[in-house]
Amino acid sequence: MHLPERDDPARLRLALFATAGVAAVECAGGFMAHSIALLTDSAHVFLDVIVLLIALGALHLAARPATRKQTFGFARTEILAALLNGGLLLAITVLIVIEAVKRLLVPVAPVGSLMAGFALFGLFVNAALGSLLLRSTKRNLNIRAAFMHVVSDALAALGVLLGGLAIALFGWNIIDPLLSLAIACVIVVGVVQIVREAADVLLESAPAHVDIEALETRIRRFAGVAGVHDLHVWTIGTGSYALSAHILLPDSRISEATKILREVDTAVRDELGISHVTIQFECESCVEDDRIVCTQLTPSAGERGSP
Repeated sequence: MHLPERDDPARLRLALFATAGVAAVECAGGFMAHSIALLTDSAHVFLDVIVLLIALGALHLAARPATRKQTFGFARTEILAALLNGGLLLAITVLIVIEAVKRLLVPVAPVGSLMAGFALFGLFVNAALGSLLLRSTKRNLNIRAAFMHVVSDALAALGVLLGGLAIALFGWNIIDPLLSLAIACVIVVGVVQIVREAADVLLESAPAHVDIEALETRIRRFAGVAGVHDLHVWTIGTGSYALSAHILLPDSRISEATKILREVDTAVRDELGISHVTIQFECESCVEDDRIVCTQLTPSAGERGSP
């Protein structure tokens, strides 16, 4: 698992402010140009503001130490924020779809030149952000996700730009509500994905990159391991995972069990990025010994006779 470098939070903050600026400018432009497509695209960009907030929050929360009450830290606060923002954005999208349907029934002529100009601004900013974030995508999963959302913003802005040009040149006003409905579908897909990922975390589902059967097989291959059961892997927060398992061993010394623990911990940390590992060892075929064993030295005959 790759740790964030010092400039990663700075790049995410810059992307956050720039994306929020694009959302605000496109929203204002949508009202000025009477373009429902531009307003919908601003909502789509707002979705990525949420994604960037979650990614930035994940970096900061991961750095906060755990407390006696929050023993795993504060990473799951981002999940609550994702659910809240997802619900809010879904409500906004429903209102936009209703307005788009109204415009299909009663067409409104948007100002195509203004629509294209504001979309061009959004396309330019998102292209610049994409080139900035591209440098960090290989070492940080959060920034990789943010980069993909910025790319989707750029593509949506390109669609609105082409639609605005078509309206300005050919008077195809129906393109505006149709673009709005298309972008609304993209927003819904994004919201569903965020809510689904948040639900998986709350349900303590296995992370998408962890194959439980393959992991169980991997642990069984360690020398000295006789079996594995009660294997659980779950997500604490973005990029933070935990594992617990019962491992069966032959009747072994504590030092041998400790060696296996170190090997398992290193393997799941390096291969799967699981940083919280709890292993309980069990004896495969230990027979209970009901004999009473005295550990004290037996006194000699002279000692027994002495007062």
